Amino acid sequence: MTQGSPDVFSTIVLVVFGVMVIIALMAILAKLYNWAYPFLSRYINADTIAHWRARMGYRGGRSRDDDDDDDDEELDYETMRLLAVIPSISIVVNDEDEVMIAGTAAYRLGIVDDERIVNDRVLAAIHSVRESGGKRSCELVTETSMRFADPMVDAVEGDAGSGDTGVSRPNWLKVTVGQISDGKTIVLINDVSEERRFAQMRDDFVSNVTEQLLKPTKALETLGEDLEQDDVDISQILVEASQVREYAGHLGHLVSDLLLLIKAQSKVVPSDANRVNLLEQVREVAERVRPQAVERGVRLVVNGNDTLMVHAEREQLQGAIGKLIENAIEYSRPNSAVGVAVSPSKDGEHAVIRVVDQGCGIAKEDQARIFERFYRGGNQDAAANKDGVGLGLAIVKHVALTHHGAVSVWSAPNKGSTFTFTLPLTR
Repeated sequence: MTQGSPDVFSTIVLVVFGVMVIIALMAILAKLYNWAYPFLSRYINADTIAHWRARMGYRGGRSRDDDDDDDDEELDYETMRLLAVIPSISIVVNDEDEVMIAGTAAYRLGIVDDERIVNDRVLAAIHSVRESGGKRSCELVTETSMRFADPMVDAVEGDAGSGDTGVSRPNWLKVTVGQISDGKTIVLINDVSEERRFAQMRDDFVSNVTEQLLKPTKALETLGEDLEQDDVDISQILVEASQVREYAGHLGHLVSDLLLLIKAQSKVVPSDANRVNLLEQVREVAERVRPQAVERGVRLVVNGNDTLMVHAEREQLQGAIGKLIENAIEYSRPNSAVGVAVSPSKDGEHAVIRVVDQGCGIAKEDQARIFERFYRGGNQDAAANKDGVGLGLAIVKHVALTHHGAVSVWSAPNKGSTFTFTLPLTR
């Protein structure tokens, strides 16, 4: 053996040892990949925390290691992947009615809470399928869980001391329940709320706007027919002309509202150019509508903090404030008062406008829809603005949203209403 042989032998040993280490590392990495892939895949596929918890075998605070006998409760990976691509909201429950899988939407829609099905009709359908097989379908109307309400609105409502945290909108759901394996039942939920709301808005639009268009059309037709007569009755012509002018005013008001609603679709970008004093804007609007209050015999009172600055597009902001004050005046009883107050929110981050009236109030069933376009509540017939088309509060809502704020209502029949309009303070 030559003198260099030991070095060659050492090199060979190191190479062999290095290869063995690399092979061992590759084996470890392969095992780690096989273990981690389901979790990474679920994350990449935007899975919910509830899915991940179910994949880990987590139920009621227990992990997979806590009870090896629970392995049969888990869903196989292929089933998990299938559920991930189903467009419907999916919930999986075991034979003890414990929720194994449920996305955030199931909680928001009021179907699941604390890892249990809380809707009686859904729970009854699960039991029926478990006992008799097949599938069950039903349609539900649920209320959005208040846990998912806007925390900013909640904080503002808390300032008002009304004891109400705002309006919970109804959800229209189509539910299908079936079994996917022994002891496991799936609930598929199709949320058709937007379709229902659009259909309602379409019907309201056709009803209200058509009515407002037919009235001036008929009045013009009548006026034209009378003007064509040989023996024209001047007094009658004057009455009909006055009526046409009134209807023309209504149409002009409708067009103005539609244009303002269109403008209130784009977010307002804060800048020095749109920095305004909120109380000054409120007072300017109040002075403009004060004659309306005097005519109705309503006292209009405005006060508040005159240091609050917000970013706002003036026309939109004044339009929204004007709608709130005008509504309060129109629905108030004679010799009553409408109060408008401007103050900071409890968290000090927002400015709050509250418009309080002592009017007829809003029924609970109407409150969920009053901010929808073209919707008019059941108390319209008794109100002075019964010729409206239901755009006022929709404009208020959109202005609030485009200004990064919010609007909410507290009301009770015969106890009046309080509308709360919030905007972020300037920084």
